[in-house]
Amino acid sequence: MFLIVGLGNPGKQYEHTRHNIGFDVMDALAEKYNISISEKKHKALCGKGVINGVKVVLAKPQTYMNLSGESVAELVNYYKMDPEEEMIVIYDDISLAPGNLRIRKKGSAGGHNGIKNIIAMTGTQNFLRIKVGVGEKPAGWDLADHVLGHFDAADRAEVEKAIGHAVEAAEMMITGETDAAMNRYNVKKKEE
Repeated sequence: MFLIVGLGNPGKQYEHTRHNIGFDVMDALAEKYNISISEKKHKALCGKGVINGVKVVLAKPQTYMNLSGESVAELVNYYKMDPEEEMIVIYDDISLAPGNLRIRKKGSAGGHNGIKNIIAMTGTQNFLRIKVGVGEKPAGWDLADHVLGHFDAADRAEVEKAIGHAVEAAEMMITGETDAAMNRYNVKKKEE
């Protein structure tokens, strides 16, 4: 079994904001595989299904972003999963342009409070992740205002493509093809 967690904030006012890109990817996965993410448990909305022959739990923590680890730790403990082997976390990344992805096998929180809390609550930073680019905050903007804001039409079009790529990457990762997913979808760093 695999746990796939998309990060975001609950509530209508946060729908489709930059910070809720993880929820958008979960909705796309759920739609593609006809999984209903509606069961309220473990401080999350959850749904069970099968993707590429692998049993999955799709989860959207409802704790607000900064406490995402509370929900993730409950899910990992309840399903007796090893977060280092059986979990993917999907979330926004302001250091990537809208539409870009970066897949990692492990890493620090990189300033992302949701990831920081997951690392604290699960006791590991060695879990698979798909970071979806939402763009850097404009100069002079407050970070919270930026990540809680909506994309303009051009950026949203790029993000919709990225959501599809994140779904495909997750499909590959749960069947052990993380390296292939990284090769296919990771943005090549610009030459300095």
